[in-house]
Amino acid sequence: MTTLVVLHGANLDMLGERPAVHYGTVTLGELETAITTEAAAVGWECICLQTNHEGTFIEWLHEHRKADAMIVNPGAWTHYSYAIRDALELVSCPVAEVHLSDIAAREEWRRHSVVSPVVSFTVAGKGPQGYLEAVHRLHDMAAG
Repeated sequence: MTTLVVLHGANLDMLGERPAVHYGTVTLGELETAITTEAAAVGWECICLQTNHEGTFIEWLHEHRKADAMIVNPGAWTHYSYAIRDALELVSCPVAEVHLSDIAAREEWRRHSVVSPVVSFTVAGKGPQGYLEAVHRLHDMAAG
């Protein structure tokens, strides 16, 4: 069975409590249920992981670098973690970078992603729907 790995970074465990204007009201559990359901609909198994520790996020990238497809939302690490960027370069499958908010329309420091150049594509500003879009785009890429 094809495996989709979803890695959530810093503070995403606090979804539902973070400012709704940027992140909506969905909780991480609700988001992961929606992603897992969408992945199952296309015949994929889904593994969802969340951490507030950058080193753990990097270790998961190493551990899952040969998965069939991956979605990452590094949270604030998106904007400055070259260690995560370097680890993403080792991932051999298609990778989607997904953000609930439109990072390009937010604070100046959030407008630049250091990971975008090393992923397959980025989806931002579409709320939870962005993750579901990423599942389908990754599925299309895997289907060739």
